[in-house]
This record gives sequence, C-alpha cells and structure tokens, in this order.
Amino acid sequence: MFDYSLAFLSPWWLLLLLLLPVLWWVSLLTLSGLGRTRRWAAIAFRTVVMLAVILSLAEIQIKRTSDRLTVIYLLDQSMSIPESQRLVMVDYVNKAIAEHRQNDREDRAGVIVFGRDAAIEHPPFDDDIVVSAAIESRIETDHTNLAGAIKLAQATLPEDSAGRIVIICDGNENLGDAREQARRLAEAGVGIDVVPVRYEPRGEVAVEKVAIPSDVNRGQPFDLRVVLNNTAQRGEKNGAVKGKLKVVRKTRDREEVLQEDNVSIEPGKKVYTLREEIDSPDFYTYEAVFTPDDRSQDALAENNAGTAFTNVRGRGQILLIEDQDDRGQFEVLVDRLRRQNLQVSIRPTNEPIGSLAELQPFDTVILGNVPREAFTDAQISMLVSNTRNMGAGLIMLGGENSFGAGGWANTELEQAMPVDFQIKNAKVAPVGALVMVMHACEIPQGNFWQAEIAKAAIKALGNQDYCGLIQWNGTDRWLWRPGLAKVGENRKLMLAAIDRMTPGDMPQFDPGLSLAVQGFKSVPDAAVKHMIVISDGDPGAPTKPVLDALVKEKIKVSTVAIGTHGPPTQTPLRTLQSMTGGKFYVPKSPKQLPQIFQKEARAVSRPLIYERERGFQPQLAYSHDILKGIDGPLPPITGFVMTTIKESPLVEVALLSPEPPTGAKYNTILATWTYGLGKTVAFTSDAGRRWSSPWTGWENYEKFFGQMVRWSMRPAGDQGKFTIASEIRDGKVEVVITALDKEDEFLNFLNMGGSAVGPDMKPIDLKIRQTAPGRYVSEFDARDAGSYFLMVSPGAGMSPLLTGVNVPYSAEYLDREPNDGLLKDLASLTPKGSEPGVVIEDKTGGGIDALLEFNPFRHNLQKATSRQDVWHWLLLAGACLFFADVFNRRVTIDLAWTRPYLTRALDKVFRREPVAVPSATMERLRSRKAAIAQQLDERRAAVRFEPAPDAPTDGAALDDAAGLSTARPKSEARPQQIAPQAEQPEDYTSRLLKAKKRVWDERKNDDNGK
Repeated sequence: MFDYSLAFLSPWWLLLLLLLPVLWWVSLLTLSGLGRTRRWAAIAFRTVVMLAVILSLAEIQIKRTSDRLTVIYLLDQSMSIPESQRLVMVDYVNKAIAEHRQNDREDRAGVIVFGRDAAIEHPPFDDDIVVSAAIESRIETDHTNLAGAIKLAQATLPEDSAGRIVIICDGNENLGDAREQARRLAEAGVGIDVVPVRYEPRGEVAVEKVAIPSDVNRGQPFDLRVVLNNTAQRGEKNGAVKGKLKVVRKTRDREEVLQEDNVSIEPGKKVYTLREEIDSPDFYTYEAVFTPDDRSQDALAENNAGTAFTNVRGRGQILLIEDQDDRGQFEVLVDRLRRQNLQVSIRPTNEPIGSLAELQPFDTVILGNVPREAFTDAQISMLVSNTRNMGAGLIMLGGENSFGAGGWANTELEQAMPVDFQIKNAKVAPVGALVMVMHACEIPQGNFWQAEIAKAAIKALGNQDYCGLIQWNGTDRWLWRPGLAKVGENRKLMLAAIDRMTPGDMPQFDPGLSLAVQGFKSVPDAAVKHMIVISDGDPGAPTKPVLDALVKEKIKVSTVAIGTHGPPTQTPLRTLQSMTGGKFYVPKSPKQLPQIFQKEARAVSRPLIYERERGFQPQLAYSHDILKGIDGPLPPITGFVMTTIKESPLVEVALLSPEPPTGAKYNTILATWTYGLGKTVAFTSDAGRRWSSPWTGWENYEKFFGQMVRWSMRPAGDQGKFTIASEIRDGKVEVVITALDKEDEFLNFLNMGGSAVGPDMKPIDLKIRQTAPGRYVSEFDARDAGSYFLMVSPGAGMSPLLTGVNVPYSAEYLDREPNDGLLKDLASLTPKGSEPGVVIEDKTGGGIDALLEFNPFRHNLQKATSRQDVWHWLLLAGACLFFADVFNRRVTIDLAWTRPYLTRALDKVFRREPVAVPSATMERLRSRKAAIAQQLDERRAAVRFEPAPDAPTDGAALDDAAGLSTARPKSEARPQQIAPQAEQPEDYTSRLLKAKKRVWDERKNDDNGK
C-alpha cells in the first residue's frame, strides 16, 4: 500500500560526496600510528559522520506514496432544501459508501454537514459509516456557506491519501465564495464531484424589498416601493397567488395602516408604489406584509414581510424619562425647555423602550430621577449605545432614585457617566448591610429564581456595603464565610457561590433570623441594616424574642410572599414586616422578583445621599459652556447624591459642593465628558422639586438647563447634500454615501467616520473610504436578521447622518431553484495531475439507483505523497559518531580481563567442563621463582668456584644466598675457585642476593650470641 523513497530539498549539497576519497587518503596518512583494527574503525566513523552532515545539508526526507483514497461528502442542511429532500440525500450517502468504498485499499469516507457554518458529522474512517437521518451536529441553517464547508473539508482530508469531495447541494450559497475556495482545493490535487439537489416546484411569494429614501425632509414627498416575487413558473397551473398586502408606518408611540388591499401575484416580480409625505419629524419604520388566501400556495411564511427605515429631519428633540410612580415632578423643567424652542417628549418608566429605533428621533435623553429596576439590561444597553455609537446626548438628573442611591451602580450606564456611582472610602459615606433569607424552593424553578434575585441584589450594592445570604440545607447556615462580608473585593466570589446554592425547605423562621441578628452585630459600623425574606410562609412563625431582637438592632425586614396558600401562610410574613418597619410584596409573577430585590437593595445605598436643611451654595470649579453667561452666585441647594469623579482627563467638573468636608472628589454637582460619539452630563442635585426648589425662581434657571441640554445634543451644522444608499449582499451591508455641497459640487477628501449597532446591541465600527469623486463606501457584516442603525459623521462642522437597514430574513427564504451554474463550475475544476470532476445526476428517472452508477471512490487522482524530514536525526547520529571516533583514537582498551568471563559463559552455553584456572597471585609467584632459578643456573655455568681464605668450607653460604634450602654431603668435592675477573656492574638480581646474604648473616650472629 505504501511505497518509500528518499528525496532531497537541497540536492546540490550532495556534490560534497566527492570529498570522501580525500577523507580516506588523509586518514590513511595521519592514522598510521594506530593499530590496523582501530585505524579502519576510525576511517569508518569519519566516513559515516561526513555522510550524515552532507545528507543533512541536502535536507534528506523519506517520501511515502499511498494509493489510498478519502472521500468526504458535503451535505447541505440549509433551510432552502425541504426536509424530505434532506432525508433522501442522507440515504444516498449511506448507500454510496457501502457500495463503492474499497476495503482492500483501506479507502476512507467522511461526512460534513453545513448551513451558515460547517461541522464534521463523521470524520474520515476506513469503514462503512452510517449517517443518521437526525443530524447530530448543531449548525445554524438560515444561510448556505458552501465555501466554509469546502474549507473545512480541505483541513479534514488526511495527508496520506488522495482526496475527493462530493458536494450534495442546491448551489444557492449566500455566504462566502465557493468558486475561490474550490479553486484552491483543486490546486491541492483534490477532486470535486457534485450531486445537484432538485426539489419539486413549489409556489412561493416573498416580499423581496421595501424601498424608501433613508433620509427625507419634513413635507417632502417620496415614493415607497414594495417588491413582491412569485417564484412559480409562468404558464404553470394555479401559478397566480392571491392574498392581502398590508403596508404599515410605525413610530415609537403609534402605528398607522397606509394600505391594505387584496392583490393577485402572477409568477415573476411585481412592484407596488405608494406616494408618501410626512409632516412630523421622527424616525419611521415601514413594514409590508403579504398574507396568502391559500397557505398551500406559499411554502414559507418567513419571507412574507419586509421593512425599511427613514429619518425625517426637524428641529432638536428631547426625550425625558420619568418615574411612573411620581409623574409630573419635572413639569417646571419641561415648560422652561419648551420656551427655548426645544421639543420635549415625556415617557414614564411603565412605557419601556422597545428598540434602538425608538431613540433615534431624539438628540438627547434625560433620565429624571428614575430607579434602576425600572429598566432591563437590554434597555440600559440601548441608552448607552444611543450615546456611544449614535452620538445622542445623555443627562442624568439627581434625586433619591438616581446614581448610586437609585441602584445604578455596577451597570453599563455607570460606565457612560463622568462620575462613578460608588464611594470607595468608608469615611466619606457610611456603609450598609443586607441579609437575604432564601426559602422559595417549592415554586416552579424556585432555585433558579432565587439565584437570579440574589445576583440582582448584590450587583446593586456598593463596594463598601456588607452582604450575607442564609439558606436552609439541613440546618440554617450562611452561604459564605464570614456570614456578612464586604462586597467590594468579594463580589465575584459571592456571585459564583450563588450559582452553587441549593436551599431546601426551611422548617422554622427563628433559627435563620437569629443567625442574621448575630451577623448584623458583627458589623457595628453599618449605618443601615436591612433584610429581605422570600418564602411561601409555611415555616414556623417567628417568636416574640426573635422579633424583639430585630427591633432592638434596628433591622428592617422586607418580606416577599411567593407560592403561598392564601392569607394563613402570608400572616407570618406580614407580621415580620410590620414589626420591623419593612415592606411586604406579593408578586404575581417570578419575573417581578429581580426588580423587587433591586429596589430593596437600594435601601442600603441611602447613605449616599447628603442632605442639610439650612442649605449650601454650589461653587464654580470650571468655566464650562453650560455656565456661559451666568454671573453671580448660584442659589443654594439642600442635598445631592454623592459620587466619585472618574480619573480621566476628559472629565470636566463645573460645579462642586462645599459640604460635606470630604474634598472635591466626592462633592460633584455638575460634571460632563465626551463618551464615544456622544456627550453625557451628571447633575447630582434635582431640577427644583426637593433639593433645589430655590432654583425655580432663579432668573438663570431656564438658561442653565437649556444650555445643559443643548451642549449634550447631537451636533448640528452644515448638512450639505448627502445621500445614503445601502444594499445587503452575501451576508454584508454595503453603505454608499454621495456627498455634494450647496453648489452641487462633489465633496472630496472628507474625514468620514461612523458606527453601526446591530440587533445584539454590539457596536460596529465603520471604515469609510473614498472610491470616486464624492463617493464614499463602507461595508460591515450583517449575519443576523433584524435592524441595523448607522450613524455617519461626515466631518468637522457637519451634522451626523442617521439611517437604518433592516435584514428581515435570510436569502435562504428567497432561493427556490438550484444554482446549476455554480455546481457545474465546481465540478469542471481539474485537480492537479488528474481529471475534472463529475456532475452526478439522475437523467433517467431512476432515483438513487441512477446516482449510484457513478463511483466517487474511483482511483483516478494523483497518488498522495507525504514527506518526513529525517535530516535532524542524521545530524544527531553524526554528532554521536564523532565522539565515538575521538574515543577510538584517544583511548586504548585492554579486553583481556573479559576472557575468563567469556570462557565461563561459553562453557555454560556448550555445557563444557570448566578447566581449573590458577589464581593470578600463584601465577605471578611461580613465574618469579622460575625467573630467579634461570638466573642462578646461568651464574653457576659462568662462574668457577675457588676457595678463598674466608670462604666457607661447604656450599651452605651459596645456597643460602640463592634462597635455597637443599643440603649437600660434606664429603662432596668442592670445585676450584675461578680466577679473578674484571669487576662487573651489579644488576638487580645481584643486589637482591647480597641483601638476602646480609639478612642471614645477621640472623646467625644473633643465634650465636644467645
């Protein structure tokens, strides 16, 4: 199956092999001093090392060639293909793999499903896989991204086999570029077969487009065009579809039907035109809806509606949002602003903001003493995005429900304001303490809602506040240690602990309430002590000693009755609330619980309000545009909400309070800054209702608040002549801006910028570039259906341009016929070294059997080759052998000591009798004795003995000198003495004999002396 060979990335280095004979010749000359074996070993080592270096320089590789084939099927699961047809596609894939995959070659098969995104349903596997009719991969099916599926297939194909993809699709891509991606695949040698998906003709009517000018002037007539498309074939029976076309115009507070007519849509496109003229400036949404009389004639309802936007220009408008429970508190302010020719609209908090579009007519939004719980997180995000990305102003007026006192801390709105809503210094603002007792486990999803409300309360607390949570889990216990902990550094840990909370059915109130009393005693510096108890009321009622302890510690307890069984179980909760001065709530829905807990948590933030009855005068800190033309001292105020100035050079503090003596950082009355494309203002006192009532009679009251509002509004300047056109294509919105001056000359080299906000309220930066005289273009992704709002800033001194684009539905709901042109182009691509692909289709009406006649597992592609670098391993081996060469030349090793061990091992292997081997010591002694005996024989043969006067009469001395103990008979004849010879130099043996002689003489003398 695999063929192996060698390859080189840099083969020219192989010319260095010609140096090998030189290496051998030099080695023979320089290594002549070594023995024969070591010399040839050194030459071999040097040769191998040089070979390793040369092959490494040539970047040697092992090349493997495989005749395997991997086929990956790409299954289109988008909404443009009927579900019944998708089941047929799955059946075809299973049969094709079972029939054509070759086991003997170990061919692989895999499946990728795709819609908007792609996912691997089955990775390539060398067995017959079976695709389930219920696709397991989770993908979005509102678009067709064939290019993404091809890219994923290319990444999935293994390197050790040839590859082919089989595209089973209708070709109606609306994301990506399949042709470009397939071209890259063919260049990589991957084949492409195509199975076009055909579906039965179906009647379908779609509202393709609602077209209106994006920006018109008040009273200017314009045309509204609605484009309907009937995809039935002309001449087809029952091709015309009858129904009702309804066109509606919407603003933030009203909806008006412009047309509602019965229509008959013939096959093809039909355009309906309405003449429109608008007198009131606003941001308008137009919606066209087609409803068929017979639902069977219209396959999809998702494409039966279309929308468009237009902005009718007018003078500046202001939106003031006030508390629904205290309406009319800003009547004086609204009246004075209207006197300055500002259009002010008032909206109570019980009329929620539904979309960002509702805020676009207004250049500034004023939050008039409204609490945080009146807004959802999404609505807060809309207010912030309207300023940051759309350039509108945002003003927050003070009051007991504003800033930190209103629970706005730790919200996205706090980030938009020039001040922080918390006081991080406990010496400046007293702290509060909150304890929550959780017993709502018996209501549906009780533990879920308990977690939600606990998080909402903790997020509303300040950093210096304390919080604790009591649950019954076998016993009444705190959720975290210590029971009441400071929120600041522990906020994240508290929120994480709440996710692990598992409260049970509390049997009695007393233990939990007593535990809370002890917890409050542990924080004596808390200025406000507040408790919230949520329960169904069935635990044992609190006893009088526990209630007295709560009253003694000045702990206010608010109770929330949910899931109760009528007044009997509500009584303990009412008693607990009334005895301690708290509040009692009976919510009708669990969805009201977060607002209740946010509101109750605000009670802990009351110390943020500073009040003094005798009043104090705000001091001028900075000559701001808002104070332009206002001379003399400002009227006194009696209170404000304490905040902390943001540490940013963009913040401008215009007014400060001289009290309390905590410093300018916390005593801000008026602060401003630029936030994104808009401006925000924080005025921490009120507008004359409670703390600044003397201001309503002040001569500069109207001027002060009028300049505040005008400073924050979207900039108004030379509008020139700008037109904005937008087009949705390939999942993107293309924005084209044409710029002319008052003389209709092109405006060039404008430094345009802008921003867009999608349905998810996330900002999108617009990169606008000039492409022609007076023509500017930008593009951004619009993958999600919904409304996209755009704000374009043409440049300095020019007012921003506002427009909107609506993506009503995906193009999946428009395409009703296969794109044969694209599919044929993909199959016609010729992979490198092979043949073009095949369009596999049923031309005989045989169904799946006809499709199975084509074999996607045919082996006509170029064989796959894979390369593995091995030069680094050769280089490592050469380095090791180099040290072996040095060792061989520099170190001599005697292996004689291994001979006994080798002999013993061979005896055991061949079962031979071991030969006694004398020990090494005995061998040395015997060898030495034989050498001495030989020397003595030589001396005897060369020396003639003649008696000397002092010579002994027998041969004992000679024998003793030689170390011999052999005695001789006394009667033996003595040889004659040899004549004196020339004195010879003494050798080692002679010196040894004389030494022995002296030793024996000394011993004899000692014996004679005894």
